[in-house]
Order: sequence, then C-alpha cells, then structure tokens
Amino acid sequence: MATPPQASPGHKTITTQMDSASPSSNKSPIASAPPPLSSGAPRFPTPTLQHDLISSGAPRLSPLNGVRTGSSIPHLSTPPGPPVFTSPVRPAAVPFRTSPTTPQPVAFSSGSSLPSSSPPHFSNGSVELQQQLPSTVEESVLNGDLPCVLFSSHKVLKHKKQANVPSLGFGVLVSPGRETSAGPQVIQRDPHRCHNCGAYSNLYSNILIGSGQWQCVICRNLNGSEGEYIASSKEELRNFPELSSPLVDFIQPGNKRPSFVPVTDSRTSAPVVLVIDECLDEPHLQHLQSSLHAFVDSVPPTTRIGIILYGRTVSVYDFSEESIASADVIPGGTSPTEETLKALIYGSGIYLSPMHASKEVAHQIFSSLRPYKLNLPEASRDRCLGTAAEVALAIIQGPSADMSRGVVKRPGGNGRIIVCAGGPNTYGPGSVPHSYTHPNYPHKEKTALKWTEHLGREAYQHNTVIDILCAGTCPVRVPVLQPLAKASGGVLVLHDDFGEAFGVNLQRASARAAVSHGMLEIRCSDDIFVTQVVGPGEEAHVDTHETFKNDISLCIQLLSVEETQCFSISMENKHDIKSDFVFFQFVIQYSNVYQADIARVITIRLPTVDSVSAYLQSVQDEVAAVLIAKRTILRAKSYSDAIDMRTTLDERVKDIALKFGSQVPKSKLYQFPKEISLLPELLFHLRRGPLLGSIVGHEDERSVLRNLFLNASFDLSLRMVAPRCLMHREGGTFEELPAYDLAMQSDTAVVLDHGTDVFVWLGAELAADEGRSAAALAACRTLAEELTELRFPAPRILAFKEGSSQARYFVSRLIPAHKDPPYEQEARFPQLRTLTTEQRTKLKSSFVHFDDPSFCEWIRNLKVVPPEPS
Repeated sequence: MATPPQASPGHKTITTQMDSASPSSNKSPIASAPPPLSSGAPRFPTPTLQHDLISSGAPRLSPLNGVRTGSSIPHLSTPPGPPVFTSPVRPAAVPFRTSPTTPQPVAFSSGSSLPSSSPPHFSNGSVELQQQLPSTVEESVLNGDLPCVLFSSHKVLKHKKQANVPSLGFGVLVSPGRETSAGPQVIQRDPHRCHNCGAYSNLYSNILIGSGQWQCVICRNLNGSEGEYIASSKEELRNFPELSSPLVDFIQPGNKRPSFVPVTDSRTSAPVVLVIDECLDEPHLQHLQSSLHAFVDSVPPTTRIGIILYGRTVSVYDFSEESIASADVIPGGTSPTEETLKALIYGSGIYLSPMHASKEVAHQIFSSLRPYKLNLPEASRDRCLGTAAEVALAIIQGPSADMSRGVVKRPGGNGRIIVCAGGPNTYGPGSVPHSYTHPNYPHKEKTALKWTEHLGREAYQHNTVIDILCAGTCPVRVPVLQPLAKASGGVLVLHDDFGEAFGVNLQRASARAAVSHGMLEIRCSDDIFVTQVVGPGEEAHVDTHETFKNDISLCIQLLSVEETQCFSISMENKHDIKSDFVFFQFVIQYSNVYQADIARVITIRLPTVDSVSAYLQSVQDEVAAVLIAKRTILRAKSYSDAIDMRTTLDERVKDIALKFGSQVPKSKLYQFPKEISLLPELLFHLRRGPLLGSIVGHEDERSVLRNLFLNASFDLSLRMVAPRCLMHREGGTFEELPAYDLAMQSDTAVVLDHGTDVFVWLGAELAADEGRSAAALAACRTLAEELTELRFPAPRILAFKEGSSQARYFVSRLIPAHKDPPYEQEARFPQLRTLTTEQRTKLKSSFVHFDDPSFCEWIRNLKVVPPEPS
C-alpha cells in the first residue's frame, strides 16, 4: 500500500479492513499461569495513510440496538490537506477533506485509571457549574467494564516529543458492535448536543444547576438544555443516564416506524440467499451437501431463504412447488437484463420462502445436486459467480411472490448472500481467464476487480452483505473475489474442504447481526488528533456545519456493525498538553432490524502525566501490541512487504528501548523498559507467525489472513498475533503456559489457540496409553470448541500426535526456547521446575535443531537486554 505523507494536526487518513470473529470465553477450568508473550519491534516508520472504505455522503445513522461492539478501523494520517482513505485490499486510496483544527469534545476512556477529582468551578452569579461524576464510574472503567473501547495506555504524556514517539505510539481499539456486560442505559429522547462542535453531553460535563446550562468537554462551549438539567443539587442530576454513565444508547424519536413495535421474526429477520458452485467433484460435493443439510436444520423457522446454483448458467430455485425441486435457468455469460429480472421477480415463482414452509424442498434441492461431469481441471471450469450474485441481489431487493404465504416483504431490507465457491469466477461479468498465461490476463483481472468492487458497493447500498466461503484445493483468485465481499461489508474465508469448519461458518455467517446505516463519529480534546484509522469502514462526507459551526469530528461510514470487528485508531499530541485530562467521545449510529435509529455514545476521560515511568506503567501491552500489529500488517500487502515489515518490527523494538529504556552501565546494550515487558514477546510472535512469517505457504492464504486481521475484534486479533497455550492436567483442568516449545512434554496434551487455527497436540508417551489419551483428547476438543464457540470465521481444529507430519504446524508457532540456557528457561517457563531430572533430560533430547532464534537470542541480536518476565 502506498505510504502517505506524514500526518499533521487536523488531517487524517483512513484504511479499512475486514472483520474477524471474537473468541468466546473459556468455560473449562484453567489454572492461570503467566502467558508467554513475544515481541519483535522494529523502528516505527512514518504512518501510512490508507483507506479501504467507500467514501460517500451517507445519511447520518444511529447505533444499533442489540448489536455488539467489535470492529477494526481505517488508517488516518496525512499532511496538511485532504487526508487519504485507503484499504489493504483496495488498490486505490481515496482522499478526503478534513475541516480545520478546532476544539474537540472530551471523552471518557475505557480501562483507564481515572482519579476522581472535582471539576473546576465556574461562577455565574450565585450558581456554579457542577460536574456529575459518580465515584464508582472511573473505577468501573478501570476494571474493564467498557470492552468496546480499549486504549493502549490509561494515561497520556503531556509532552508532545515524548508522547509522539512513533515506535510505541498511542491509540485506541473501538468495537462498534460489541455488547457490553451490563448493557447500555437506554434513553428514548433527543440527546443534548453542543451547538458549537456537536459533542454530546456526558458524565464529565460541567452543569450550571441553576440554569440547566452545560459545558462541552471538547470545545468548552456553554450550551442550554431547555431547562432539563435544572436541579436543586448535583446528586439530582445523576437521574439522567447520560450524566451518570460513560456509555448510553439514544433511541432517536421521529422515525417513520415506531422504535419498539412488536413484529414477527419473519418481518425483521434478514433473508439469506445461498449461491452455490455446481462445478464440484464428488468428494467435495458430498461434504458440501452434508454442510448444507445441517445448515437448513439450524436456520430459525422464520428466516427466509433462497437457493441459487451457478456454473455456466444460473439456476434460481422455486419454492412454489411443495415437494419438487424446480428452478428457473438464466444464461451466465452476461449480466441479466432488466426484462429478465422483472420476469423473474414479478413471475409466479417463489424464490424467497420462510424456512418452516420450505425445509423439505430445500433438503430435496441439496440432495439432487450432482458432481461435475466434464473432464476438465477444476480451474478451467466455467463458473458465472458474478451473474449469480447479481441475480441473488435482485431477488433480495425486488418484490417477492412469497406474499402468497402471508409474508409481506419489507422493501429494501437487510439481506445476506452467502457464496459457497470451489473455484474462481471464470465466466461472465467479473470473470478472469482460466489460465494466468492468457495474453490479456492483467487487463482482464483489472476489469474484473473494478466490476466486483462495484457490485459489492451496490450490495452495500441496498443493505445486503456478501460473504464468500471458499473451500477445496483449486485457487479461487482471492484478489478478484475479495473486493466483492469487502465492499459489501462481508468477508472472504478459505477452508481446506467443505467439511466441519465450512459448515460451522455457513451457520454463523447467516446468524450475524443484520443492521444498516452504520456511522462512527470520533471527537477528541483539542490537544489530540487522529493520525490513522484501520477497519471495516469508509470515510463519510457528512456536512453538519449548518447545525454545528465547528464540528471537526472524524466520520466513518461502517460497512457493517458486528461484534467480530473493530477499528484501530492511532492518535498523537498536537502540542504540549497543559490540562490534567484529555477527553474522547465515540458515537456509533445505526438502524437496527426494527428500523429504529440508535446512537450509542461512549465518553472517556484519561489523565495526563509528566512522568514517563507513570505513563509506561499505564500502558496495556496487549492493546499496544494489537495496534502496532494492525499498523504493520496494513503495509504488508505482499510477501516481500512482509519481509520488510519484520525488519521494521526489529527497528521498532530497538527504538522503544532507546527512547524509553536505559543503557546498561559500561555497555552499548539498552535495557527494555520493565513496565512493558510483555510487548517485545508479543511482537516476536507477530514477526514469526502466519501474518508476517513463512508458516503459511500460499499468498492467497496470507492475503485472506491479513484482511481478516485488519478488521478483527481485539480478542481475535490478539490470538492471531500471539497464540494461547493450555496444557491438559489430570482431572480435566488446564494450565495456561507461555507459548514455548518447552510445553511439548511427551506425557501431556496441549491446546494451542492461534485465532484462525486451534491445534491439539498429544505427546507420544500419552498417546501410547489409549485410555488416558482418549480422555485427554476429548477434554482438549471440548476446550477448543468452547474457546471458539462465538468466533467468526470459525477456526479449523486440528489434532495430531507428537512426531507426526502435521505436528509441524504446531511446532512452527511456538517460540524455540529450548535453545536458551537453563536459567532463562526456568525464568520464562516456571513449569519446568516441576519436572524431574529424567523428564528434563528426555524433553531436551526430543528437540530437533533448526536455525530459528529464540526470543532471547533475537532481542539480544538487536543490542537490547531482554526484559525480566513479569
């Protein structure tokens, strides 16, 4: 991706990425042990400004009701002048205009340490401003009660030169769709907003209780409340949810439809259209049929479903026949004409039907599928995926004949198209030639990219998400298909086959939240500006200056609002900060399935400090590592870029040690700061893992992983960076250990969760005992399923024995700590102390020598002393 010029205050660049599912909580008992973290940090390069979002003047949307927060964010950073919106998948960057710097709203920071102190008092005659801040609020935020907003540190450095060291950086992960544990306070009235900058009143606003006026925390402007905030005491103001909670949901009045009117599921559930590749060989088809039958049995009875097959033609299945699988066939070589679509939509056929009325027909359709009969290689078979997607979109949007069954289709509603693909799109619109050696392949590919992205944008405009689930061994030409999913707010996922993991993802894709018109607004104190945003969105050109004179908020149009996504937002100091606090306000607007407009307002306050040590102690290593990783992966668009990014990580670690560490006496080595001891190990995992390392063999796989990571929630992102290692113990419990190869003890079983893959490793000694190994394997599989039960995409779960060929997948993701001296092994992997001398000797002899450095060897090569394990 291109590297935009260095950002300056008031200007930003946004980069959009694709989503990933967040892991579920582990229900099995796990003995807590310090997890191993690895880091490899390079010198931090100038932030790249890129945006993978579709810029458009979308209407203002309000946050969703019941949607969970989880998201990825676009990159914001640019020099004075219009910032650039760019995405890793999209080749071109879209510049966007930013308004001049002006005061920004103050916000409340999740997970930050906020000392409770009374706000300054402003006299206004005999009345003074009162700040409404319940004593328990800041403590609750520190305890992580706002997982939807995670800052890289709980304090902000006052001095610009120290705060803006690019190798460490400062930022926040915002998950617009993530559900909060307690649930938000719901307010069914218009919010009070600053007339100057558009910020919302919040628990940090100073209130004139005599007149009801309130002061904006962003621009310090005094605003009226139409007498609503007039109170006899500040305690009385706590009855207003927005003045007592950092997170509130406003249900916007004045909707065309009432906000909460009971409606049947059939009126609100999003229709799902399956677009299925019919060019499959028998083994793949059998697995696909099993997954499709299981999908039909799992779908809620009121969900409307459509089924389309594509090969050289498009077959649209008709549910009007009660017990027969019949279809209308459309040529696939060109886009369907308007007349063809009208004949389809206004005809007598029923192409979307509630599952309760069409389950038997659906089973019959799937059972009737037959394997591909011509003797052609998989990559050379004609597949008109583009035409099939156009027809599916038309069916979701057009009038439906299913009214004959008493179902009135809501026009323009949310919908989801799920493509089940076994090969590339090689016929009709958006296709590429069968062979890369075609003399006109580059031009054809460029034309196909534009077409698929255009169709994805059209689907997004109609509130329809396109997910593409690929499986099998045939290359699907990921660069061509990716824009179709990405521009619509969907994902593209690769699978080894159409078996278990594919079937789980098919079910989870259909059940994802169906919300539309999502918008994220970001406002900061005037001391802070946004330099980069990475995530699943686009710049939104919203002109609010007629309403708010100095609204300089950054607006991002969300491609979707889902729990499995988050935005990564990088920030810097504009100048030295003189105030004791800085504020941040995030507003997520969306329309839920009931067509209610919701605005979720999150306000965070962070204290400022002069002390570098106090700042470092407040740094959240895992959040900082994920922010660094997203900025780094954004630039790794090819394998050669990934190699460069490894060097960049090396330089970053050296620079952090130089700027924040201390020099070892009588030595040229630097001591890495002990306050952030976990960070370098996390970055070391990133450096050698599938995102930047050479574990994954095919560039298509790396591309899909990178795009998934850039949009993924914090939980999934962290697991994709650094795996979690859990050792099975007698009694069915698990002990969490560092992800080192020292965990490969022959008499144990180990679960390694690496986000998109979960591995179960059985030691040879344990595997020899059938009874114990069966119990351990069952416990490990149960744990793996519990850890990933809410994750999307669902990871593949692989189990193997020590010494098997598949065990290399497991070994390659562990830090080779066996190369370290015994004292360092024990310091970083204390579980070794519980082994007998004989067990230690056996473990040592089981390792095979190879050239990969251990964490300690790598960081010492950077002239940095490894931090002591925390």
